[in-house]
Amino acid sequence: MKLKRLEAQTRVISAANRIIFAVMGLILGMAVVATALPQQRRLKDLEFKLAQTLEAEKRVLAEKDYRETEYLALKEDPAFLELKATDRLNLHRAGGKVYRFKRTHD
Repeated sequence: MKLKRLEAQTRVISAANRIIFAVMGLILGMAVVATALPQQRRLKDLEFKLAQTLEAEKRVLAEKDYRETEYLALKEDPAFLELKATDRLNLHRAGGKVYRFKRTHD
């Protein structure tokens, strides 16, 4: 009789140990996931900022290329220099016609 009682107690303790082990494993898994979520969010934020920075860099490099091309054209091409002077300084050759268009703002 005592042997059956001890076996029953052993089974109860063994089942309780399995349940406690499963609960501890679940808590550990939830802790790992909970610590990973903020890092995942921060990673997405940093990737977004990187994409914005790369886009800004691309715009700056395009502007630099445009300015270098314009500088070389002003330095080496008299026709381009004349065109820029006509536009910016509001100058024109004698006998030439200048057409100006007013922009309407919508």
